[in-house]
Amino acid sequence: MEIYQANIEKLKSELALTAKKDRQLSYVRFFIVISAVFAGYQFFANQQLLWISITGLLVFVFLLLVKNHRTVKIRAAFLQQKIDVNKRELHFLQKGDPLVFDGGEEFIQSNHNFSYDLDFFGHHSLFQSLNRAGTQAGKRILANSLLNIPKIDLAKARQVAVKELAANVSWRQSILAWSQLRPDDAESYQGLLKWSRQEPKTLRNFARILQYLLPALFLVCFALYLVLSSGLLGNVSGLLFLLNLAVFASYGKALKQELTATTQIEKTLRNYARMLVEVEGQAFESPLLKAVQQKLLHGDVCASKSIEKLASLFGRMEHVTNIVASPLLNGSLLFHVHVLSGLNRWRAAHASQVEVWLDALGEIEFLSSLGNLSYNHPNFAFPKLNREKKIRFDDLGHPLLSEVQAVTNSVDLSGNRFFILTGSNMSGKSTFLRALGTNMVLGSIGAPVFAKEAEIHPLPVFVSMRLTDNLTDSESFFYAEVKRLKLIMEQLETEPCFILLDEILRGTNSDDKRAGTMEVIKKMAAKQAYGGIATHDLEVCNVTEQFPQVLVNKRFEVQMDEDELFFDYKLRDGICENKSASFIMKKMGVI
Repeated sequence: MEIYQANIEKLKSELALTAKKDRQLSYVRFFIVISAVFAGYQFFANQQLLWISITGLLVFVFLLLVKNHRTVKIRAAFLQQKIDVNKRELHFLQKGDPLVFDGGEEFIQSNHNFSYDLDFFGHHSLFQSLNRAGTQAGKRILANSLLNIPKIDLAKARQVAVKELAANVSWRQSILAWSQLRPDDAESYQGLLKWSRQEPKTLRNFARILQYLLPALFLVCFALYLVLSSGLLGNVSGLLFLLNLAVFASYGKALKQELTATTQIEKTLRNYARMLVEVEGQAFESPLLKAVQQKLLHGDVCASKSIEKLASLFGRMEHVTNIVASPLLNGSLLFHVHVLSGLNRWRAAHASQVEVWLDALGEIEFLSSLGNLSYNHPNFAFPKLNREKKIRFDDLGHPLLSEVQAVTNSVDLSGNRFFILTGSNMSGKSTFLRALGTNMVLGSIGAPVFAKEAEIHPLPVFVSMRLTDNLTDSESFFYAEVKRLKLIMEQLETEPCFILLDEILRGTNSDDKRAGTMEVIKKMAAKQAYGGIATHDLEVCNVTEQFPQVLVNKRFEVQMDEDELFFDYKLRDGICENKSASFIMKKMGVI
């Protein structure tokens, strides 16, 4: 946490200097404006060329100052965002409150194999804790990576990349800070992708000639009119001005289509460009990061310059609705027709790369999010990834719990690969199952896990802990659970799977539930199932006697001392001995 506080102090000092420079530039600009007005007055009063030259020079200096001032303001906004990034990290680590980050509610899938049961999305979710992505692409790639177990080689490559990014705190925060200057929304992101997929419109040769010829004729005639004061030239200039406006009006439909797609995207694109500059300029060492970086080249052109060019074109396009500037610009220069041509040329040259570039940026944000997890939790371990079906966690805890307060447990599925877990209510069974499942997924996608040491064989993961009734499909809880179990059995026919079940078949009577649970366990034991099942039915534990090389009993216990219950949340071998339900109901006055 110390580095975040140190960063805040350092950035505040830099921001103060930038703010001072901002004020100084404002004073200088004001002085230049006053001086230019004075020089212009002297020219009109004395008709001396010296004064008009001074006026022109002052206007040129003013324009340079405007550009420099804009850069300073952007720098100040960036520094403020970077301060906010550090404040959020500090708040998160001190308070353990992830609500300052996006929870990814749009990625919730109630029928997913494991994400819904393990609370991967929504408030106080794994996604909310991990998410340091500022773009729509980054959030989508982070979500998809949590939903899909990759091949082991990709997971190993990610581990190397995540370790590299974890150490580069300032660079990671710069990427996030730039994205926060103007966070993109789903509408703008989808609008940009839709625009890039449209076929570019090509102008006929005659139209291209008119596009340059008519403005050139107008400028020549108008310049001659000013010099010669010829009424004929004035009339010709006026006619050419009107003709240019007519040409401009003929492009009205095409311009309207471009305007609809681009009015809110310029600032977002400039942020993309700034983020891309950071990525392109970084000297990566890991092969995966280098491969992602390579995607940002398209021929001899880098993505940041192309995106910046597109942002400029979109920015110019927005002026088409200005009732004063638009007639002047288009009547004299066919300005927005040229902008439209520029957009079409850009689309023809680079549109196929837009989604590739944004996905590459999203991939960097995803890996940076995992790097942030690793940096914030230096005691989390990167598991050894294997193909020998070895699954082991030493001192395992849930990654959303405080490292100081969390009670850790060790589990090894390399021998007995499936456990039957018993324990009284509130003893820690569900939390342990969620910790095991969450860390299994994290380790399998290339992230560090809450464990002292770990070894994982990435497998398809299936969890059944919190299935719900589906009223719209007239589907009961029981039927939904049976469907999930059927899916698991079908998958086990083709490959080994990692499976976690919590008190299955709750929608049936006791005898059916016991018999059904025991048959499910037997079938899983006969196949390549790794993981465990939690149950309150102690008779189910007798199944281990039939498969002693595969099944093992584990338990959580509760200690009862007069009027108090004591939970130590420690995993033990064997079958649960103590029960707490009646004790708790008596204490609460229920019975």
